[in-house]
Amino acid sequence: MLRIALQSKGRLNEKSVELLREAGISIGENNRRLLSRSPNFPVEVLYLRDDDIPQTVSCGIADLGIVGLNEVEERGHPVDILQHLGFGKCRLSLAIPAYIGYTGPGFFEGRKVATSYPRILKAYFEEKNIRCEIREIAGSVEISPSIGLADGIFDIVSSGGTLVQNGLAEVEKVMDSDAVLIGTPGLDGEKMQTVRTLMSRFTSVLRSRGKKYMLVNVPNDRIDEALEIIPSMKSPTLLPLADKGWSAIHAVIDESEVWDMADRLKAIGAEDILVLSMEKLII
Repeated sequence: MLRIALQSKGRLNEKSVELLREAGISIGENNRRLLSRSPNFPVEVLYLRDDDIPQTVSCGIADLGIVGLNEVEERGHPVDILQHLGFGKCRLSLAIPAYIGYTGPGFFEGRKVATSYPRILKAYFEEKNIRCEIREIAGSVEISPSIGLADGIFDIVSSGGTLVQNGLAEVEKVMDSDAVLIGTPGLDGEKMQTVRTLMSRFTSVLRSRGKKYMLVNVPNDRIDEALEIIPSMKSPTLLPLADKGWSAIHAVIDESEVWDMADRLKAIGAEDILVLSMEKLII
């Protein structure tokens, strides 16, 4: 039986639970229960604070965890990063009051920076040979410059809207982060086989995101042109229709290309273009 640690609440909780369910793994509805066993897959879910997940996985209390890469780097506990999951994307950046002219990383020499990520920030400044006073605070980092606690901040940035609301400007991106699947170092045997099965399911779900399934009817004398327009993962499916002189092409395409592709196909005489959503893409 595998044990996977998930964030008990916050920005990654819903996405993590959604990923498990899309991978066919049922879990309890109430995450107030700290431990919940799946009825249809050999895994139980342990709900924790995000900053506790790396250590819990590192010492083997949980075999797996889903957590932001930023937390993995900040906590510094040895874990295996098994898979990037494509959600919870953000960055860790330095920001200063917007009215101050910024001259580069050397701006922070001898200054004070407030952050909830002192380990990552310390490593960054050491690499740059910048001496700076790091002030660790647990939350509301953005208010630090306005109350005189610090000259700048180092914090998570998603859209940047919170910085603007607090009169701050992002000046240096230090690292990108997203949700990752982490594992206890040295997992083997039956547990590792279950991990591989789980990762394969995750991959199938993640591959389908941003993809659509296109079906289009094309005159037989325009098939070659249509195949040049429609990319596919390997080769599109080509099926003859009951109406002689026509064939149907089925292909998996990027969602971002749907409208451009449809316009180009219509221009060569294609008809009845159907675009469907996809749940899983198993290869």
